[in-house]
Formats: sequence, structure tokens, C-alpha cells
Amino acid sequence: MKTIFIMVKCELGKAYDVAAASVENVEQVSEVYSISGNYDLMMKCYLNEDQDIGHFVNEQIQTLPGIKDTFTLITFKAFS
Repeated sequence: MKTIFIMVKCELGKAYDVAAASVENVEQVSEVYSISGNYDLMMKCYLNEDQDIGHFVNEQIQTLPGIKDTFTLITFKAFS
């Protein structure tokens, strides 16, 4: 598994709808956080090693209603 974080900018008044839709409809979305700053939400996603990140973000996330913009962070190693 590989982990990515996607920061999401939503249309005004749509952040809660986008958060709910992503958790309910996109199996790879593990958690969604509301955040401050330039983006409204941060999604934590787990993808299979062979899954293409670009296609996932483009086809599964950016097509959700209410999303205006995304910024994807790719992780390398988790420390615990």
C-alpha cells in the first residue's frame, strides 16, 4: 500500500458535502479532515502499489461534486 494526502479546495458551502461523499463513495479514502489555510479538506488515501496516483486523483477525487482544486502530497516513509 502507498499513502497519499490530497488537499481539496471546495466550492463555497460544499466542504461537508464533499467530505461525506468522498468517505462514502471512494473506497481508497481513509480519513477526511477539515483544515485551515488555502484548502478546505485534507484526504488520507491508501492506494495499491500498482494503482496510478494521477488517474486516481483525476478520475475518483476531482470528479466529486463541489471540488474546485486539489493538491496531492505523495508520502515516502511513515515513522512511528
